[in-house]
Amino acid sequence: MSGFDRRALLLSGGALALGTLGLLTARPAMEGGMHDPYFAGISAALKRAGLMRPVLVIDRARLGANIAAIRKSVDAAGLPLRVVAKSLPSPALLGEVMAGMGSQRLMVFSAEMLIQLAPLHPAADLLMGKPLPVSEFLRVAGHAGGDFAARVQWLVDTPLRLNQYLDAARTLGIAPRLNFEIDVGLHRGGFTDPAALAEAARLTRDSGGAVSGLMGYDPHVPKMPSPDKAHAAAQKAYKEALAALAGAGFADRAALTLNSAGSPTFRRHCAGTVANEVSVGSAFVKPGDFDYPDLDDLAPAAFIATPVIKASTDQQLPGVEALSDAMHWWDRNTQRGFFIHGGHWLAKPVSPPGLEYSKLFGRSSNQELLTGSARIDLKPDDHVFLRPDQSEALFLQFGDIAVYDGGEIAAMWPTLPISA
Repeated sequence: MSGFDRRALLLSGGALALGTLGLLTARPAMEGGMHDPYFAGISAALKRAGLMRPVLVIDRARLGANIAAIRKSVDAAGLPLRVVAKSLPSPALLGEVMAGMGSQRLMVFSAEMLIQLAPLHPAADLLMGKPLPVSEFLRVAGHAGGDFAARVQWLVDTPLRLNQYLDAARTLGIAPRLNFEIDVGLHRGGFTDPAALAEAARLTRDSGGAVSGLMGYDPHVPKMPSPDKAHAAAQKAYKEALAALAGAGFADRAALTLNSAGSPTFRRHCAGTVANEVSVGSAFVKPGDFDYPDLDDLAPAAFIATPVIKASTDQQLPGVEALSDAMHWWDRNTQRGFFIHGGHWLAKPVSPPGLEYSKLFGRSSNQELLTGSARIDLKPDDHVFLRPDQSEALFLQFGDIAVYDGGEIAAMWPTLPISA
C-alpha cells in the first residue's frame, strides 16, 4: 500500500472515530428510577383509599407550610393578603388558605364563581380580578340581589365599560363600587393615561358610584431582562395613577383598595410597594409555572396521580416497528412505554423520575403514552405522578381533591362547579 493510501486510510479512520465519538457524545444520557419514599407513600395511601383513577392530590402538610411562609412575609411587611379564588377552586381549600392567612379578602374572576362563593363567605371583601361584560354584572345582581352586587368591587378598564356599568347601576337603583384597572407594564389593558383615569373617577362620583381603588397586576416583572427595573417602572406607573386619583379628590389611601402583585411578585412588594394589599393564589400550592427564585422556600403541594393501564418493556413504533430497536439504542429513555389512565393535562411527569411524553405518539387525553428507560419498572396499577403547570381550571378536571395528610388520604375536598 502506498504512503498516500496509508495516509488516506488513517485520516478516514480518524474521521470515523471522531464522528463516532461525536455521535456518542450527543446521545441522550440514560435517566430514570423508581418512586422516592415521598411519592411511594402517596401511592400506597391512594391504593389503600381505593383511588385507582386520575385524581388531584393536595399535600396538606406542604400546603400548611406554604401558608405559614407566605403569611410570615406579608405580616412582616404589614400588607394584607387577598386570596385569589380561581387558583384554589375548592371551598375547603379556599377556606383553609383564608383561615391560615387570617384574611377575608377574595379576588374572583367570573360571575359564576362569584355567585357560588357569595353564600359561603358572606363577610368577604370581594374584588373582581378582571373586567366582565356588563351583562354579567346584571346577572349577578339578578341572582344574588342588588345589595350584594353593590358590595362587590367591580373592575373597570375603559371609559366605555365605566359608562356601561354606571348605566346598569342606575337601572338597578344601586350605587356601584368600581375599582379601576391600571396598566403597570403588562399591557393587557387598563387605564394608561392618568388624566383619563382622573376623569373616570370624577364621573363615577358624580354619577352616584363609589371609587373603591386601583388594581395593577405585574406578573411580567420577573420575566423581564432586569426585574428590578421592571418593578420600579411598575411602581412609577402605579404612583402616577394614585396621584391622578388624589387630584380628582380621592386622596385617602386608607379608604382605597390599592391592589397589586400576584404569586410571582408578592415578595417584591413585601420589600417595598405603593400598594396597600397584595394578591396570592397559586403560590400556596406552587404549580410548575411558579418556580421563581422568590418562591424557592415554598414546596409543590399539588400533584396529579394516575394509574398505569398498560406497560411495555420494548415500546414499538406503529407502522415502523423495524426502527424501534434503533430508536431505543439511540435514546434509551424510550425503551419502556407506560400508557396511563387519562392524560393531556397541563402538567409534567415528576415521578418516577425520567418519564417523558412520547414525541412520536403525541398527546392523548385517553391513554397517554409516557416513555422511560429500563430503570423504570412500573407495572399496571402502579401510579404515575405529574406536577400541574398551573392550578386554576386544571383543579376542576378531576372531581373531589384527595387530601394527603399523616400518611393517608384523610379527606376528599369537593371542587367548585366548572366555570371559566
